[in-house]
Amino acid sequence: MTTGADVRDILELTGGENDGPITKKDLINSDKKKSKKTTETLTFKRPEGMHREVYALLYSDKKDAPPLLPSDTTQGYRTVKAKLGCKKVRPWKWMPFTNPARRDGAIFHHWRRVAEEGKDYPFARFNKTVQVPVYSEQEYQVHLHDDGWTKAETDHLFDLCKRFDLRFVVVHDRYDHQQYRKRSVEDLKERYYSICGKLTKVRAPSGTDPKIYIFDAGHERRRKEQLEKLFNRTPEQVAEEEYLIQELRKIENRKKEREKKAQDLQKLIKAADTTTELRRAEKRVSKKKLPQKRETEKPAVPETAGIKFPDFKSAGVTLRSQRMKLPSSVGQKKIKAIEQILMEQGVDLNPIDLVLLYELKQAHSNCEYEQQMLRHRYEALLKASGGGGASLPGGEAQAWPSADDIKVEAKEQIIDVVGAPLTPNSRKRRESASSSSSVKKVKKP
Repeated sequence: MTTGADVRDILELTGGENDGPITKKDLINSDKKKSKKTTETLTFKRPEGMHREVYALLYSDKKDAPPLLPSDTTQGYRTVKAKLGCKKVRPWKWMPFTNPARRDGAIFHHWRRVAEEGKDYPFARFNKTVQVPVYSEQEYQVHLHDDGWTKAETDHLFDLCKRFDLRFVVVHDRYDHQQYRKRSVEDLKERYYSICGKLTKVRAPSGTDPKIYIFDAGHERRRKEQLEKLFNRTPEQVAEEEYLIQELRKIENRKKEREKKAQDLQKLIKAADTTTELRRAEKRVSKKKLPQKRETEKPAVPETAGIKFPDFKSAGVTLRSQRMKLPSSVGQKKIKAIEQILMEQGVDLNPIDLVLLYELKQAHSNCEYEQQMLRHRYEALLKASGGGGASLPGGEAQAWPSADDIKVEAKEQIIDVVGAPLTPNSRKRRESASSSSSVKKVKKP
């Protein structure tokens, strides 16, 4: 079925843009042109507040509705199909060509575009040749002479290296072993690279240090022998080697674990050393500051505790819980009283401070008892004295204590806090006070 473009082509009429020849850009960028046209047909933009996914569901052209499921429409590595339109095809021509890599002047033919007629063969740029050095007769006699190699054999080697681009396996295969000695690939390489190194060293300008490639033939032979031995191993040898490799890995893992444990132990030892040094430094500082602290704390801490704890002068480490134990000289009454106070206060048994608290409470109760006794005696003395005092509102005279009585009362106000209520000192004072009061009562009438 003919189209309008075919009719115009038959009538040789010029048409629009689609009547020209098809170019490479038309085949590759056909999708881009269509996408531009489709973008131009859009009549409205995405409104504000509408999500992109919701806007993608809308369409304003005459194409199919957008898919509800995601689909891969990108070209990627897929082969792009040529989309031909109404344009003319570029003409091709059967033409001859020559390959620059060949020196025999052979002429070949192939199809090629008319626009590329007269251009060089495109694959000629991949023809890479190796620059094999050429030496003169004088250079060979002076620098390159070797007893194991003749000049004819050396020329034959360099000719093969130039023909086969230093592919030494091919050179060894094409080497004339009947006319010359049988050589290995390593021997050929060693002879070639030794000559190249000598020529670069001789031809280098004075004062320069050229880089010379050195071929180690002995190392190459040993490498190939090892490869042959590795290739010729039996299955038993392969299994044994794998077993040895596994055992070696286990040994290395154990070694790493031991080294890690040793490092951790060293860290702990260093940490312990630092802590002991810090403690020693703190002890030294505390020992230097102890006398000052004791002098300042002497008036604040009363020395009235009746319980003396033994001093631990033994060398080594001691526990603080050892100082919490009461000595054996403490009676059962004090121990029970201390335990009762601890139960009331909700504190653990046998703290050192509560022993002092108990002693202070006991001394305080003794003081109150003696104060009561002195008050009663003072009131009794006031009642017993009949005159020599000021008159009371009822007409009776109030008897004031004399100077001797005041001295006696001042002496009796001295309280022994250290002793118990019934110590010998307190008994003597009470007896002397009672005897003096009775004497006064007898004298005054």
